Amino acid sequence: MTEASRLAPVAPGSRAELAPLEARIQAARGRISPLYQVLLNSAPICEGWEAMLSAVRNRNSLPARLRELVILRVAILNRAPYEFDAHVPHAQAAGVAPETLQALRAHAAPAAIPGLAPGEAEALAYTDAMTRDIEVPDAVFEPLRAHFSGQGLLDLTATAAAYNMVSRLLVALRVGH
Repeated sequence: MTEASRLAPVAPGSRAELAPLEARIQAARGRISPLYQVLLNSAPICEGWEAMLSAVRNRNSLPARLRELVILRVAILNRAPYEFDAHVPHAQAAGVAPETLQALRAHAAPAAIPGLAPGEAEALAYTDAMTRDIEVPDAVFEPLRAHFSGQGLLDLTATAAAYNMVSRLLVALRVGH
């Protein structure tokens, strides 16, 4: 049995004052998803969320494949199936193989996930530390330097951090259940 969302979604088109914001979301994302319908309960938060997450998802230096691996990893670690399922098509489009997706879904350790490119297991280990422990040991961070520039390190960190925010909101408010 699925649980209902804890916060009622705002139906697109139901509040005239939200029309410009809804139009921007529609233009950027192609639809107003259940997540954004809940975020519309607070227009300022929704606007800021859209701006930040659009930058993280669409304008950072990480390859799309790595970005999606990080997002999927955060979703699995935080028990956010809605987020995981929403990003599987993006991951597939970015070249993530079915066996890699299956290993992520099964909570495999980063080093045991098949089909990872150089630097991806290290990035997933970093994502694990950020998500599970918040504090990242030097032994997890330092190997990243061989694979990422300063911008890449920041973009990787921001991606994991931002999608922790996403999954925690989804889970706390039961969005997508």
